[in-house]
Amino acid sequence: MIIVDTALQQRLAQGRPVRVAMVGAGYMGRGIAMQILGAMPGMRLVAIANRTVAKAESVYRDLGVAQVRRVATAAELDAAIAANEYAVTDDPNVLCHASGVEAVIETTCDFESGAQVTLEAITHGKHVVLMNAEVDSTVGCILKVYADRNGVVYTYTDGDEPGVAMNLYRLVASIGCKPVLMGQIKGFLDHYRNPETQRGFAEKHKQKPAMVASYADGSKLAIESAILGNATGFKPAKRGMHGHRCAHVNDLLKHFSVDDFRNGGLVDYALGSEPHTGGAFVVGHNDQPMQREYLAYFKLGPGPLYMFYQPFHLPHLQLPLSVARAVLFKDATITPSGAPVCDAITIAKRDLKAGETLDGMGGFMCYGMAESYEVSSTRQLLPMVLSVDCLLKRDIPKDGEISYHDVVLPQGRLCDRLRQEQTEYFAAAPARAAGA
Repeated sequence: MIIVDTALQQRLAQGRPVRVAMVGAGYMGRGIAMQILGAMPGMRLVAIANRTVAKAESVYRDLGVAQVRRVATAAELDAAIAANEYAVTDDPNVLCHASGVEAVIETTCDFESGAQVTLEAITHGKHVVLMNAEVDSTVGCILKVYADRNGVVYTYTDGDEPGVAMNLYRLVASIGCKPVLMGQIKGFLDHYRNPETQRGFAEKHKQKPAMVASYADGSKLAIESAILGNATGFKPAKRGMHGHRCAHVNDLLKHFSVDDFRNGGLVDYALGSEPHTGGAFVVGHNDQPMQREYLAYFKLGPGPLYMFYQPFHLPHLQLPLSVARAVLFKDATITPSGAPVCDAITIAKRDLKAGETLDGMGGFMCYGMAESYEVSSTRQLLPMVLSVDCLLKRDIPKDGEISYHDVVLPQGRLCDRLRQEQTEYFAAAPARAAGA
């Protein structure tokens, strides 16, 4: 949104910059801090929470901040904000409770602590911007309900593929084309990649091997597709989506016809296609003769299906835009539109034996696949994000689906409770709408 820069300049001129706090001081957290401190006039990163406080301090100091105050309570953080000082803490609840914080960024990719922080921030009146696809894909629909009740914005971030795709979706709709297909440009996919096969790449790029493995094995693709689906109502045409291999993303149009969208829009991905810098796409439909004439003139093809794409994604550079949109305009970059329609389910990466404990996203045991929520809920399939630390009750063959009936869940996880609440809430939604 181009108007964001003007609105931030106004907040700067008024002497009241947008006050945002961040949970997580890892690779992406450092990049976000760099962007806010160095390139976002009108926004102030007032505090960082991290389990290791010294790591949060080093983020500030590496970016030229000489004075950093350690705080342990919301009152101490508010005092630091009033004194125009930057603060760090090991307790994310401090950020959620401080009255001087307008929005909270969650960057950890830990689904349990991320859900806890998100719910705490929402219930204390803070807008929440997630760089935590694990949380949003699994329990985002119920968290959006909580956000609506508390009058705050709950959103996934701009700059990551779901946010990029949603921006395109809105653009395509605004020019009179109906979005019918959306997804990301995926360079590589091998469901059987694991932390060991990806270790070299991870070390080269200062990443965690399991995180890189979750990109390579398709798990991250699955959960990000679920985010797209739950925001738009789009579903995968089949389990795992088509993932057509294309020389260029434009060639994806050769694999679809208007008839493919008679029952609604679809989420999918283009595999191995140029441009190889990643990014996202949206296909729009327009069958109006005069409009097709104009679109052909501007070299978008004969139609009636048209490809729109952004050939890059820059999460840490663009996330602050989501913060500004939430705080200044109450506008979510991408957020669930209602009941879940898309899910990321758990599939065995190898033959699994009863008594084994699943190692979760990007591990050696499972990978995620996009599936319609109707199938997932009917078959009681285990969400990929929630699979970690689950104890298998029976053998599962390689490439076999894993259901709730096959595992013993860990005790006491908030995400499991939220998932159950989400299921019950939306199952009862028709009755509430009818006034029952």
